[in-house]
Amino acid sequence: MNLFNSLKRAPLAGALFCLPGLLLPLPLHAQPCGLDKADEQVQVRHVHDGDTLWLADGRKLRIIGVNTPELARDDKPAEPLAKQARDSLRSLIGNNTRLQLRYGQEKHDRYDRLLAHVFLSNGQNISQWLLEQGLAYSLTVPPNTWQFDCYQQAEQKARQRNKGLWSKQYSRVLPADRLSNDLRGFQIIRGRINRVGHSNNTVWLNFNRQFAVRILRKDLRWFQNMDFEKLKGKQLEVRGWVQYHKRQLRMRIKHPSAIQISP
Repeated sequence: MNLFNSLKRAPLAGALFCLPGLLLPLPLHAQPCGLDKADEQVQVRHVHDGDTLWLADGRKLRIIGVNTPELARDDKPAEPLAKQARDSLRSLIGNNTRLQLRYGQEKHDRYDRLLAHVFLSNGQNISQWLLEQGLAYSLTVPPNTWQFDCYQQAEQKARQRNKGLWSKQYSRVLPADRLSNDLRGFQIIRGRINRVGHSNNTVWLNFNRQFAVRILRKDLRWFQNMDFEKLKGKQLEVRGWVQYHKRQLRMRIKHPSAIQISP
């Protein structure tokens, strides 16, 4: 069924709804994002930050399904709750802890980091735990889409409770009509679509002249149930990394879970 044939505002105030599925309220209590198979057991040497580990064998591991705030580096200060995310993860797993890994379909990223869902020996999902604590944002990077819907529900649980990154103190959903051209990095932006454009290799969701979302045609296989034309006039919330190109802020989106209808 095409999702956009039945766009409705659901009655749950404050909720956001992921485009790939039906527009229904997300449940308050996320079901455990359980382990179906363990591809490898490893030992942790060091927790680098909220979503990155060094393993005892020297490999660097990026946890699938989440993006945590960036620690200070170069001339950039730490983002809000970056240290808390790292320190909380250290408290949960510590050094020398044995973990279970469930690989993604893509096993390494462009930085040659190992990509995996990470579980404690008791089966607790680390990504889900970070999301429920409000210490991470849900992030789906295809083809590693396993449990993305469960991770979104875990984030929604923290969001409905104004926890961590979703508290009034830290929440940073930026309005699309008031963006600075200096904006960079991972952002969540909300605004109304005024135009949908098409080029040879890209679908464009234009919020205004200053900001647009680009979806490469090679990624359209993940958007099969999305009618982009019916997004015009809708208020959306999008998440991803912002760059400035040709006098415009742009965000590339690879999976429909990064686009949500905002009430």
